[in-house]
Amino acid sequence: MFKVLFISFLLICNHVHSKMTQVINTNPVAKKIPYKQNSDNRVDNYHWLRDDKRTNTDVLSYLTLENKYTDTKLLDQKPLIATIYKEIVSRLPEKEKTVPYRIDDYWYYSRFKSGNEYNIFARKLKSLEATEEIMVDMNERAKNSNYFQSNYQAISPNQQIFGFSEDKTGRRNYSLYFKNLNTGFMFDDVVKNTTGSIVWALDNKTFFYTKKHKTTLLPYQVFRHTLGSSEEDVLVYEEQNNTYSLSISASTSKNYIYIDVESTTNSEVLVLDANNPFGEFVPFLPREKDHLYSVEELNDEFYILSNWQAINFRLLKTRLSQSSDKSKWNEIIPHSSNTLLYEVMAFNEYLVINQRSKGLLHLKLYNLKDKTSNIIKSDQDIYTMWFDYNPQQNTTILRYNFASMTTPYTVYDYDMKTGEQELLKQDEVIGDFKSSHYQSKRVSFKARDGVEVPVSLVYKKSDIPLSLRPILIYGYGSYGVSIDPTFSYSRLSLLDRGFVFAIAHVRGSQANGRTWYEDGKLLKKKNTFTDFIDVTKGLVSQGYGDKKHVFAMGGSAGGLLMGVIANMNPELYKGVIAAVPFVDVISTMLDEDIPLTTGEFDEWGNPKNKIYYDYMLSYSPYDNVKKQDYPNMFVTTGLHDSQVQYWEPAKWVAKLRDLKTDNNLLIMRTNMDAGHGGASGRYQQYKEVAEEYGFLLKLVNK
Repeated sequence: MFKVLFISFLLICNHVHSKMTQVINTNPVAKKIPYKQNSDNRVDNYHWLRDDKRTNTDVLSYLTLENKYTDTKLLDQKPLIATIYKEIVSRLPEKEKTVPYRIDDYWYYSRFKSGNEYNIFARKLKSLEATEEIMVDMNERAKNSNYFQSNYQAISPNQQIFGFSEDKTGRRNYSLYFKNLNTGFMFDDVVKNTTGSIVWALDNKTFFYTKKHKTTLLPYQVFRHTLGSSEEDVLVYEEQNNTYSLSISASTSKNYIYIDVESTTNSEVLVLDANNPFGEFVPFLPREKDHLYSVEELNDEFYILSNWQAINFRLLKTRLSQSSDKSKWNEIIPHSSNTLLYEVMAFNEYLVINQRSKGLLHLKLYNLKDKTSNIIKSDQDIYTMWFDYNPQQNTTILRYNFASMTTPYTVYDYDMKTGEQELLKQDEVIGDFKSSHYQSKRVSFKARDGVEVPVSLVYKKSDIPLSLRPILIYGYGSYGVSIDPTFSYSRLSLLDRGFVFAIAHVRGSQANGRTWYEDGKLLKKKNTFTDFIDVTKGLVSQGYGDKKHVFAMGGSAGGLLMGVIANMNPELYKGVIAAVPFVDVISTMLDEDIPLTTGEFDEWGNPKNKIYYDYMLSYSPYDNVKKQDYPNMFVTTGLHDSQVQYWEPAKWVAKLRDLKTDNNLLIMRTNMDAGHGGASGRYQQYKEVAEEYGFLLKLVNK
């Protein structure tokens, strides 16, 4: 279901063109086969669309028919969709290169050649003027694959071995490969069925990786592998509680390896000396009820971000020998009701904290010598700051990222001693783009219970009043994920056509701190939905969009949001895009055999408990479809989606077709080759976005 590691807010669509477009003017009608749910006796007429193996010919035929129907309904937009796609990709530099970072004698970076879909990972010895050494060209690895993704790459401590992951199905199931950079040959060692992450021990031959549970798909096992060894990989940790998931990482110093075990409300860190890979992981602090914490190490002292007696987290310090006794933890930065602490990075003389206040994600420096602190400032009112890769602690230079809704992604080096900063790179936008031609602003609107809900807006400056322009409102609002105001190459195609774009920072995110999240989950989940509806009404009433051309978009758990608002207030929206939407809440949360369900009980509740069952049933989009008019709707999914199974949107569309009383457009696009994130590749993703925009513009001109 549902966590997004992130998130460009227009990411999510799924697009498949048939080789020959077959004209189908009559919408597909799914057959009804009543199925009584064993758990609660609800009757589901479209349960037959669930095929865990993705091989049922009836199901595949139905999905293909829906795709052909979508082709037909967007046929008149095909020239415009092609134009928009060309616009978007023409803004991308033909050749793109990341800012190099240094580890010892090597400079590392990745780049795209002209026309490439995937990264080339490379390095240079000692000088950026040196001869380039290509470590791995992912375009070569992706040949003959309909889908390709590498989510993790890791160089060994001695910089002689390059490890990387590959997924060729879209199910987020990665194989690990290793290349000897001295010889240029690939190791015979191939580790399959992993999450993709790799953490090296300091012996340069041992590494750790994680595997997912076959049913829940939650990462739950950590294995140790020694390159070249014929011995079976060793299971070093297995999480028995299926409401938790785990990840692995290394301290910035590389001296320690961490296993981070986490549920929605609890966490635990296990620590291993990276010089002793065959040792035992030990708990930093055994898990406690409602206690979330994370650690960062500097000179064998551990800095702890903890919500112990601090809902927005505070920063404390201790030694590993005293870590299990919280009374020995010393407070460094106290709790603030106005500031949420996210992450800490430790350097020899400074700590840097990524934090959020007044809705904005920014960075604060803390001087370890004189105990003073200061915030890295921006001359913009609405922006986002976050850490770039900082591989070494023995430096006074912090590398960070900056973006806003009018400023492309920018990389800075910040001198923590002097406060001076150097702009290393700002993403280039090819063409006549100028930030000054666009306006962004932060506004807020009062929800029905009196709470002020913040909204980020961006639009192109023009003589046309905002009240006469179409508006697209984006929302998510789950897991504490906050959709930050950042830049989008593709969004310019909407802004240049007069659209206003808005992000509704609804409850369920952490836009206003941890309480903002707590007030948008479990038995308070409906706040997410009513916040979005009230923001919509506020935007229109205050002249930020034409009430006749209001559109909404959300994906995954944001697709749930779209399903609810379409049921509750369909009259507000001319069109809705629901991408990979989580819409069959009850059925999924009752079925612990569906991937990720068990890890979601603290987010949505366990429907085996009647109070949660009744509450979920009152908003679940699939269960609340009824005979009424609905907006024009474009629903997307991926056949191999492991987060939200494809049959949720497929069943939802079938039920909507059966019950809706209007003649508005309802189309569904299933990407038959991809999963939750849609198509892979630098350019392919924009074909999906262009089709979405074609849908919106069809309705604007209707």
